[in-house]
This record gives sequence, structure tokens and C-alpha cells, in this order.
Amino acid sequence: MAIKKWRLFINFEKEEQWLNKMAAKGLNVISFKFGRYTFEEGPPGEYIYRLELLKGEPKSEQVRDYLLTMGDYGIECVDTYNNWAFFRKKATDGPFEIYSDFESKVDHYKRVAYLLGTVGGANLFIALFNATLSQFNMYLSFVGFFIFILFTPIFISYLRKIKELKKEQALYDK
Repeated sequence: MAIKKWRLFINFEKEEQWLNKMAAKGLNVISFKFGRYTFEEGPPGEYIYRLELLKGEPKSEQVRDYLLTMGDYGIECVDTYNNWAFFRKKATDGPFEIYSDFESKVDHYKRVAYLLGTVGGANLFIALFNATLSQFNMYLSFVGFFIFILFTPIFISYLRKIKELKKEQALYDK
């Protein structure tokens, strides 16, 4: 029987943690549509989940090839939403990380930071523009500022993560 849960995340790391907690309880995600997760029951701890912001549209040939390659390593793409992919792998196969090198991790965090920065910046621009027009637009302006304020700390945390990974990489390269 399918179980639906509604949840919104801005931070993909927290979303991954939540999905893995759900999997530990025996609830395995099978689909995702904006804020709505559909789970099926299974053995507790059967899967480990990871999320990735893909380098292109899921329907593009390059991304389809990438998803097929992931399948060759026993990694299943459960679902995609916009450019996000929901991956899982059997926990019995051992630890599961999508990226094994610093450069790929940095590249992924840059993509996520760019997305958050773009959405946050666009909302700030819209908020500033709407603030001067009419009373209704003033309400829209507050929404834009709220979204900007919500995204900014997460954006900064990803920039810090990129900096940490680069420092760590420099230590290994010596």
C-alpha cells in the first residue's frame, strides 16, 4: 500500500537524511512530485538514498546515459523531478556516495549553490521591484523577501562547504 507524506525541503542534505530515516523505518520512497513523497513499505534499512542535481534535463541523452551507467553499479534512479534525481542502493552493498572525488563533490555543490543563488536573487529583485508599485504588490514583495531570506543561509552554507572541500583537496594534493 502506498503511503503519501508532504514535506518541503530547500536543503538537499536534510532531505537525504529524512529519506534515509524513513528507509530505516521501512518506508522506501518510490516517487516524488513537488513536496509529495510516495512511499512503499519494505524491510527497515533496505536502501540508502542519495539526491543529485543533474547536469541537465533528465530526458537528455547525456543524462539518460548517466542514469544507465549508475544502474550498472547497482544504483537505482527511483524518480526525477526537474533536474533532481532520487537514487537508492541496497544497504547490504555497503556505503553509498555518489561522488568519490573532491572535484565532483565541489562541482555538485556549485550547481546547487548556483540554483539557490539564482532563485534567491530573482526573488530579491522581484521583491524590490514590487515594493514600490501598489499595495497588492507590496504583499508580493514580502513573499519575495521571505523566500530570499529563507534561501540565503542555505546558499551560504553550500559556499562554505565548497570552500571546505577545496581546502581538504589541497591537503590531499600536497
